Amino acid sequence: MGEERLATYSRNVFIPLTNACRNRCGYCAFRSEKPGLLSRTRVRAILEEGARHGCKEALFTLGERPEVHPAIRAELRSMGYATVIEYLYDLCLEAKDLGLLPHTNAGVVDRAELKALGEVNASLGLMLESISERLCGHGMPHEGCPGKWPPARLEVLEEAGRLRIPFTTGILVGIGESYDEVIASLEAIKELHNRHGHIQEVIIQNFKPKRGTPMASVPEPSPLLLLKVFAVARAMLPGIGIQTPPNLNSHWNLTLLYGANDLGGISPVTVDHINPEAPWPGLAGLRQRAADVGFRLRERLPIYPGFVLRGWYPEALGDLVVDATDGSGLVREG
Repeated sequence: MGEERLATYSRNVFIPLTNACRNRCGYCAFRSEKPGLLSRTRVRAILEEGARHGCKEALFTLGERPEVHPAIRAELRSMGYATVIEYLYDLCLEAKDLGLLPHTNAGVVDRAELKALGEVNASLGLMLESISERLCGHGMPHEGCPGKWPPARLEVLEEAGRLRIPFTTGILVGIGESYDEVIASLEAIKELHNRHGHIQEVIIQNFKPKRGTPMASVPEPSPLLLLKVFAVARAMLPGIGIQTPPNLNSHWNLTLLYGANDLGGISPVTVDHINPEAPWPGLAGLRQRAADVGFRLRERLPIYPGFVLRGWYPEALGDLVVDATDGSGLVREG
């Protein structure tokens, strides 16, 4: 018999800490002109519900530099914080105390912020999206988005490698990039990983048009193009997880045959707050569709198995990581 083929996922709760953001991406419906900030009480309630449902990951997502918005800045100050990263640090500790491992996507942050978050997160994430500076030009999807300037995002990924933080990144396919730019984006990720060995996962995310955004009428990429990108990503990035989002890609199980091996976070508690129109598929259905193409689904932590086995996690989270995993670094079955 051949070696068993596995596809992994993480059982999580999705915590949209704030929808204030300095960027104005042409495809984003998460950002708000009248943003809010989740209270500590509300965050704790979400974490407690996740713990009751057996979730292992607390996924914190927020807009970039939300304190540029006066209302968010004032709310943070009323709680004794100067920045959202300071607030987030304490929330990650609360997640840990409830038995959940934090994974944070905070956008472009500086080295000191990255180092602080690395102390209380099992892993961190930042989508590269695209290496193309052209997409930041006039009339393009990243116009007016200082945090989407590719060198700024690459510097965060570089610093994460210097700090030995397990890192998730990815590309967004279908926002106006050329195929050559897709390849260049994957090459940039590969070069970073070759230097530091810290990229645990690359998400191949397909663009989905959203009502009310400037790109609402732009068609999504074809399934054939996506399969080609998955195949190229797998060839270029051996040993790195390649994620296919099952709530965004209706052909996700076919991508397993083209190199994908992970389904990302699946929550029994919360919606995908970035894509609320796209509900998570049920686990039973995911298991069956994976089995249909010869894969068995296994649960992982927000830190990938290889990094678990290497001990690339902060001391504060060590007991949670060790207690949850088996000898392969995956979540212990049963």
